[in-house]
Amino acid sequence: MATTQPIKNKKELQALRDYYLMQKPNLRNYALIVTGINTALRIGDTLQLTWSDVYDDGTGKFRPHIVVREDKTGKENIIAINQNVIEALTKYRDSLADPRPSHYIFCGWHPEAPLSRYQAFRIIKQACAVLHLPQNIACHSLRKTFGYHAWLAGANPIILMQIYNRSSFRVTKRYLGIEQDDKDQVFLQMNL
Repeated sequence: MATTQPIKNKKELQALRDYYLMQKPNLRNYALIVTGINTALRIGDTLQLTWSDVYDDGTGKFRPHIVVREDKTGKENIIAINQNVIEALTKYRDSLADPRPSHYIFCGWHPEAPLSRYQAFRIIKQACAVLHLPQNIACHSLRKTFGYHAWLAGANPIILMQIYNRSSFRVTKRYLGIEQDDKDQVFLQMNL
């Protein structure tokens, strides 16, 4: 079994983001993918989010941050909610009949039960199959994709280590699939 990889190609990333918005409309699935690639949360933590975690019914506005206690590490994680997540969640929320604060955002048939990890896996794999994306793209790829593109954009390595709870940047780079890309760029830039 191959290790899951980030989605490195921006066109493939955009195609995955748009699949459940344009090709096979499903606003829940669209919001799941957008949230996954913009928060770097593990899928289990993403699926546990309720509307009260992201939306303040009192003000009628999205919260500036998601505050979660990570299931795997037990650590509190505070994540700024960017505009892409707000737009995706707004579209999805507006399509729902009666979203309550205690309802899971990414639920199945009943809003008081979250999607299973397996169902989230199937959602991502179905889109990847139709879009002819590599087979080693899965739920964890959403988390890795955030870090890969943050690194390319010049994010501070120490911040990336903190986001992913890694002990060194070397380990973080390997996790994000960056080491080979670094070496490739040296060879490709050298035209002697």
